[in-house]
Amino acid sequence: MRTRRGHYVPSNAQQFREFVLNLVTCVNKHKTAWNIPAGRLNELISASDSFNDVLEQATATRTSANIHRRQVAQAEVAALVRAFVNQFLRFPPVTDADRIEMGIPVHDAIRTDHFVVAENVDFVIHLNAIRELVVNFWQQGADHRAKPAGYEGAVIIWGVVDAPPANPEDLTHHIMASRTPFTLRFGEEERGKTVYVALAWQNERGILGAWSEYKTAIVP
Repeated sequence: MRTRRGHYVPSNAQQFREFVLNLVTCVNKHKTAWNIPAGRLNELISASDSFNDVLEQATATRTSANIHRRQVAQAEVAALVRAFVNQFLRFPPVTDADRIEMGIPVHDAIRTDHFVVAENVDFVIHLNAIRELVVNFWQQGADHRAKPAGYEGAVIIWGVVDAPPANPEDLTHHIMASRTPFTLRFGEEERGKTVYVALAWQNERGILGAWSEYKTAIVP
């Protein structure tokens, strides 16, 4: 049965903890074979550990404040998990059997011709407001701004770094943008620094296309 993407993450806190623990354990076991960047896996593990601490506090002392902290922490980890799954776990060398083991739905109903993402992304970066940049993206060569038919959107990766990244994984921030334009927000300490940005289309199978060229902007 086809499951709506994103709805596989349990909402129950205890089930959510078990789901994330199982996913992290599987990824850690296969991290080398699956080419998982160490920094991204560590980020997921750290967020999972922090959520577990907050959950234990909320379970032991069920105050409104503790429950709220648990809900916020769970939402943050859930968003991190979905982004991690979409960027690293929806395409080979990860197999359908691996995804089933991790509790990630397998989308058998999607057309087989979607195994390849041939389209490229083009984009521009606009200044928006203090600590904000707007990324306006479209299909390269197209005369419209709509994403390719049947695609989830574009994965945006970015990082405030001193030199051009050697590979896309060096840009540690990432998000799925389902529509254009998309606003990137920065911290006060990043103002005046250079941010590098790249994008790639992602189809319904979670398969990424080729990364665009890097473009830069100064954080306002």
